[in-house]
Amino acid sequence: MSRHGWWLGILLWLSLPAVAVERLTVRVLETLPHDINAFTQGLEWHDGRLFESTGLYGQSSLRWLEGDSGEPGRRIMLADSLFGEGLARVEDRLVQLTWREGLALVWQLPELRLLKAFSFQGEGWGLCFDGDSLWMSDGSATLQRRDPADFTLQQRLNVRLGGVPQGRLNDLACVGRHIYANVWKQARILRIRKDSGEVDAVIDASALLPLSQRVSHHEAVLNGIAHDPLSGDFYLTGKWWPRLFRVRFVQAPGAPDAGNSATPALSAR
Repeated sequence: MSRHGWWLGILLWLSLPAVAVERLTVRVLETLPHDINAFTQGLEWHDGRLFESTGLYGQSSLRWLEGDSGEPGRRIMLADSLFGEGLARVEDRLVQLTWREGLALVWQLPELRLLKAFSFQGEGWGLCFDGDSLWMSDGSATLQRRDPADFTLQQRLNVRLGGVPQGRLNDLACVGRHIYANVWKQARILRIRKDSGEVDAVIDASALLPLSQRVSHHEAVLNGIAHDPLSGDFYLTGKWWPRLFRVRFVQAPGAPDAGNSATPALSAR
């Protein structure tokens, strides 16, 4: 490309209209109990139940929670060598990520029988399914679109807020044309456009922190987001939180700016 063409491209990019960023907050509709020993990494709603993936070596599990009570139902412990991460439902199966082991475990519903495992490169953090593709986070500012049939990588989507890369993307929920993403160690959730990677809403969930009765530990952070497509409600919790919340995301007029600073990718969990 000529220097003239390069500068023309920059000018055209600068002339594009900025994506309007909504400022939202959470309205708590219901508070449910949650296992304080669950290091929540993935949350998925299906058929009146919440399915949960928990982490930590020697403590990772796949479990279901009764949607009307939050009480844990069946729990399957993973091998001590596996660190559970994000969780997504693809038709009659659940796909559960592992952190550094390069495996995505495939479970048959409703009995939660392990069928197989896909392999992938890099770290696994969050996962969601949009009806066509799986979307995966790895703690960076890039989401990966993967084929649900064999988990092959199809696309990388760079996530930006006002042009600034947004790292530490963690648990995900696919809803329509958007992906909702927890931001690791922050009390905010990003709403990301799948077609561009632009963040068009920032959800301030800090109101949940004093309600959560979470343990006093720097890792007991907001994580775990699931969407009920029938009601439109979301379920939120955190690592080692004794409470789980059914919420709606609502407008927050006059809310302080969530900040456009970059959040670097980290390899520690």
